[in-house]
Amino acid sequence: MEKKLKKLSKRVNFFLNRYLSKFNSSELVLPMKYGLFPGGKKIRSKIIFDVGKIFKVKKKDLMSLAASVETIHAYSLIHDDLPCMDDDRLRRGKASTHVKFGESTAILAGNSLLTTAFEILSDKSFKIEDKIKSDLINLLSRCSGQTGIAGGQYLDLNYEKKKVSLKKILNMELKKTGKLFEFCCLAPLLIKKNKKNLNSFSRIGKDIGLLFQIIDDLIDFKGKTRFAGKKTKKDTKRGKATIISLLGYENTVKYVHKLEQNIYNKLRIHSNKADELKETIKFIVKREK
Repeated sequence: MEKKLKKLSKRVNFFLNRYLSKFNSSELVLPMKYGLFPGGKKIRSKIIFDVGKIFKVKKKDLMSLAASVETIHAYSLIHDDLPCMDDDRLRRGKASTHVKFGESTAILAGNSLLTTAFEILSDKSFKIEDKIKSDLINLLSRCSGQTGIAGGQYLDLNYEKKKVSLKKILNMELKKTGKLFEFCCLAPLLIKKNKKNLNSFSRIGKDIGLLFQIIDDLIDFKGKTRFAGKKTKKDTKRGKATIISLLGYENTVKYVHKLEQNIYNKLRIHSNKADELKETIKFIVKREK
């Protein structure tokens, strides 16, 4: 699995580096690339390609989807790390973008990465129907803004040091992380005009995103900074509302296994076509161990 992720990461980074090189005259490209490269394990991109494989979507089209998602993800991390947000000075084993370039530059670099995602999807080199492009941009916008990442981050900050219900925590984590994973699962289907499976893969995407976020919380709770590439044990210090803070460590692990099994059950109808996606889900869960 590690080899597959490294190979995919290299391909996605090559695409993004070539795309951003068109704008090298802008002083913001350097901090943008700093926050974007080398990037994490490209789990979101892997899911796009996994779902694309199930429904036989062209790899070239999947690459544009993956690139747009990675710029959105990078923007969200740059902004999350800001002192006014989660105040993290370490990201992916190096200084956070605002530490390296200053807060104002980090904000502008994050904003630019956000808009780059929509540039990629609307680019003439992405040869799909304009109606589908419009639908993809609309969906990614909703997964990134107030109903998605931005809205989830607001709730995350607002819930600090408060007793919050499980329903509210799940809603927050769905917006903060689940929505972008939902896009990863739906975008290949939109390209194929596959309306039949939209609802089921919408739920699968949300569940994978929730699974990913809970594993991230478990890593923060028990993991080591040198392995995680970012400071750990910060959620407890800040009084973050997480499933762990509500249910405890052991019950959260049980919740993870139940959620994981539910995803596999939903994928059963696709038989061995979904083997790659199942392998990626198993990898997400193993990150905590």
